[in-house]
Parts: sequence; C-alpha cells; structure tokens
Amino acid sequence: MHVHILGICGTFMGSLAVLAKELGHRVTGADANVYPPMSTQLEQQGIELIEGYDPAQLDPAPDMIVVGNAMTRGNPCVEYMLDRGLPYTSGPQWLSEHLLQEKWVLAVSGTHGKTTTATMLAWLLEYADMEPGFLIGGVPHNFDRSARVGGSPFFVIEADEYDTAFFDKRSKFVHYKPRTLILNNLEFDHGDIFDDLKAIQRQFHHVVRIVPGNGQVIMPTDQPALDEVIEQGCWTPLVKTSVGKSDELDAAAEWQARLIKDDGSEFEVLHNGELQGTVRWTMTGRHSVNNGLMALVAARNVGVQVPHGIEGLCNFGGIKRRMELIAEVNGIRVYDDFAHHPTAIETTLEGIRAQVGDEKVVAVIEPRSNTMRMGMHRKNLAESARQADEVHWYQPAGLDWSLQDVIDASPVPATLQRSTDEMIADLLANTAPGSHIVIMSNGGFEGIHQRLATALRQHYSSLPGTLTDGRTDI
Repeated sequence: MHVHILGICGTFMGSLAVLAKELGHRVTGADANVYPPMSTQLEQQGIELIEGYDPAQLDPAPDMIVVGNAMTRGNPCVEYMLDRGLPYTSGPQWLSEHLLQEKWVLAVSGTHGKTTTATMLAWLLEYADMEPGFLIGGVPHNFDRSARVGGSPFFVIEADEYDTAFFDKRSKFVHYKPRTLILNNLEFDHGDIFDDLKAIQRQFHHVVRIVPGNGQVIMPTDQPALDEVIEQGCWTPLVKTSVGKSDELDAAAEWQARLIKDDGSEFEVLHNGELQGTVRWTMTGRHSVNNGLMALVAARNVGVQVPHGIEGLCNFGGIKRRMELIAEVNGIRVYDDFAHHPTAIETTLEGIRAQVGDEKVVAVIEPRSNTMRMGMHRKNLAESARQADEVHWYQPAGLDWSLQDVIDASPVPATLQRSTDEMIADLLANTAPGSHIVIMSNGGFEGIHQRLATALRQHYSSLPGTLTDGRTDI
C-alpha cells in the first residue's frame, strides 16, 4: 500500500510514518516546514519528503492519504483530495486499524511530560527485554527512532488530547483504547480547540471510560483537575503516586518518590511505605521524578519487576529537546528544551536552578504554540521564568499580541527581541563562562541552537589563550 501523509513532520505524524514503513508500506509525505530532528529521522528511514502542498504530489493517487491534524480546509492537497474523492483517514484512526487492535496499549496522557514519560516507559520495557512497540513524539537517546512496531504485545504511545483531524474533532487518545493509562497532570491548554478546562476534562473522561476493568489507571495525588475527571466515573483499578521530600509526600499514595537531592537527580522509591530502591540518574527537576515514577508503576503493571525498573531508570538516556545539552563552549552550556506552556517553562527552570545553584541561568523563550499565539497564557508568562537570572523573549511572526507586558511584569531582567540574529549577538556579548543558556520553543526557532553554538565557538577560538571545549549532539 502506498501511504501518503499530509503534515508528516509533526511529531505524531512523523512517528506514524516510521511505523507504516516498518509494516511494509511505501510511505511518502509532505509538510510546509521540514526541519530536524524529525526530518533527519524520516530521511534516514528512506521516506520521501515533499516540501509544500502542491496537489501534483497526489497524482497518481496514493492508496491512502493520512491527514494530519494541522491540515485545514483550503489546503491545496486537502481540497484536491476531497474534490476527487480520494481515500483518506486520520493518523490515530489509521494507527488503530493497522497496528493497535491486537496490542496491550500503554498510553501516556497529560498536559506536560507525555513525551518524556512515554520514552521512559518504553525504555523500561526494553530494558526488561520485552521488545515493546512505541510511538513517541520526539527522538529518544535510548532508541534510534521515535517509533517502532516491536516484537511483543506491548505498545507504548504518547496519548495526545489534541483533536484528531479537521473531520474528527475527538481527542487523538480515544482511538488508542489503552489497557494501561497514565494521567500525568491536567491544565488548560490548546486554547485553539478547547473553550475551557472542562472541555478538556470531558475528553479525558472519554478515554477513562474505555480502559477495561482488568487494566490500570495511574495518576498523581496532587492534580485536582484529574480528580474531577475520575469523580465522573472510573471502572478500572486506580493507582495514585506522590513526589516530594519526606514531609511533603501524600500518605494516601500507593507509590511514592522521596527526594534525596532537591534537584531530583537522586530519589527513593517506596511502595505502601516500603523502600523498593534508589534512583540515581542524569535527569533533574521534580517533574522528571514524577515522570519516572509514573513510568515505573506502568511498567510494573505489565510485568517489569520494580528493582529491574529502578535499574532501568538509572540507565535512562533522556530525549532530544528535553533539557538536552547540545553544546558546551568555554564553560558556557547551551540547552534545548521543548517547553511551550508556563508550567513547563517554570518546572524546566526550577530543575536547572536546583542543579546549578547560584550559577547564571539565561532563558531564551519563543512563545510559539497556538495557545501562546492566542495570548491565553500571557498573564502567567513573566512569573514562569522567575528562576532565571535573565530572560530573552522572542516575538515571533504571527504572534498577535505584544510581549512588552511580559517584559514589564518580569521579576528578573528581561529583553524583547524580534530578530534571532540580534538575540545571538546579545547573548554572545553578555554571557560569561559558567553560564547556562536554556532555549525553549516547540518549533525550530530559526535554528538558533546551532547558530548560537557556532557563534560561541568562533568567538572563543578567536581570543588568544582561550580554550574552546565544544560538543554538540545536533
């Protein structure tokens, strides 16, 4: 079968393309913006990429067109497809029909941490030699791709609440029919498709309704929005978790992560108050500890022994674009992070602050998501970056409101810039060795990560007697 994917460089659709290729289909695809790491992964898999939506790409017609949820009426390929009655479906529906029917699906949902938690969970099953299949909205370091069919009944999927397609407004995750469901957290997001938090909660309850009675639902105790979802009805065993120092842990939680180090790099795992083992890893931040604990509990649900799971977490390699150290030049460290919501920005910066202490932290932020563009988080943005020593806000094209109010309300020194060239020059002139630059965006950000790393190397290599210690994973 020839499968052609519209919107192929999206994190979900790109991973779907990898699965379709592995299943033996001929896979091609198109996107308006083709950029790493997804474009690189697709090219390595031998998948033909087309930039833009010229309808000529649909002649001759593929056997099936898989339409990404970024596609809308008016798109030239969409209009051509509809006018000629070509066969089409959504990504989640195609996945459900062609792969998930016979699988034990472990789904990871929530406003934050889906990609990281799903990657951790897939890794724990892999570490236990269970050969899981998976679809993850990112590129993990412990695997060479973001998706694979796997060699066992177990399939881990990042379960997004975003809508399925322009012709199917249900959340993606209702198509997956999970047997093990992680509910990581829940806040208002995706203001372009949801009117309010209750609308999102309704979708979350739709997926809770279809988890079988012999499955498992896993969630933290400190999420009132999720509590309200469960109060609408739950027909599946519910397991609760808690993270914190000894005096912060919720005694009602069956599973607990007790912090040994404030930065989250070391913690104890307890089950009903009994110590199970200690995790020492390279991840930082309480949010990372929460993600790890959720993955550990879910892995146990399908047979991974807890001591082995703890050992697996200690060997977890992280994921691209999740506080990924991409360069270190003359003592200046540059990180790439996907944060695109005030809470994600806050937890990311809290994590690195706990790790580096008083060393300088510089935040570089592009508010790029659809909800950000609509200004729905604007009141919380200034405070979200308070753990940084200084913040560089980027006003991207298409942002319909000015970030100046965020600058004015900032509790730390902040600047507003509309040019990434000027931003790089500013960072180069004002960032000293020993600093940590955290770049946050859910898009390509005009390649600022690579460009800044290159500029730093050129700058320090040109200074007499200056040692340049460069490393990049991009």
